[in-house]
Amino acid sequence: MTMRLATLGPLVVAAALPLARPAAAQSEFHWKGQIAAGKTIEIKGVNGDVSAVAGSGDVEVTAVKHARKSDPDEVKIEVVPHEGGVTICAVYPSYSRRQNTCEPAEGGHMNTQDNDVVVDFTVRVPAGVRFVGRTVNGAIDAANLGGDVEANTVNGSIHVATSGYAQASTVNGSITASLGRAQWTDALEFHTVNGAITVELPASVSTEVRASTVNGSIETDFPLTVTGRLGPRRVTGTIGSGGRRLALETVNGSIRLRKAS
Repeated sequence: MTMRLATLGPLVVAAALPLARPAAAQSEFHWKGQIAAGKTIEIKGVNGDVSAVAGSGDVEVTAVKHARKSDPDEVKIEVVPHEGGVTICAVYPSYSRRQNTCEPAEGGHMNTQDNDVVVDFTVRVPAGVRFVGRTVNGAIDAANLGGDVEANTVNGSIHVATSGYAQASTVNGSITASLGRAQWTDALEFHTVNGAITVELPASVSTEVRASTVNGSIETDFPLTVTGRLGPRRVTGTIGSGGRRLALETVNGSIRLRKAS
């Protein structure tokens, strides 16, 4: 009996000790290059945030890769120049016959499998250069930019402030956008499912507005001439002389259309 207790005692004590958490591995990537005004710098990630700030001269991109289980060096940062500008992607190892690839806009393919590497991008964007940020699990923040912006994620919020125009889409997250440009050619769209939408526009804007929510309210600082359905959760109307289209849509959240002071 005594021998049995002596054997079990140390085992019980060892089991009670907390397991040490492995330190996170980390590595960085840096790129600098010239992109002409009117062209695009596009960032495509999967797991991680994308942050853009105002810069001057060259476009500068920093990617910080970190993980607890996987090797950060397994994820390659690819730079793809093209006619429209430059696309930079976090390319994860391919685990199937279909290879992960970095291509502009909606092109390319990315599957992370069980790789836990997170890549956080920071971009310095000169005035006049268009910024496009895409990720899946992460937030997108574009602050005080001097060009047009497009932001797309799935699980994360989006915040945009630019002297140009912008559009944004997420699924689980809110959208806040401040636009300094009152003229745009194509329709501007802001979509989410679980989150609020707040868009600030110049006082001189003229646009056709379509706003809808399921669980939330709709408010506007602008005088709105109703041209279609009007209700607490769906509005179609014009601001000013109308014309260019602005679409605001959520399911669980309120919509606010603000006038810039």
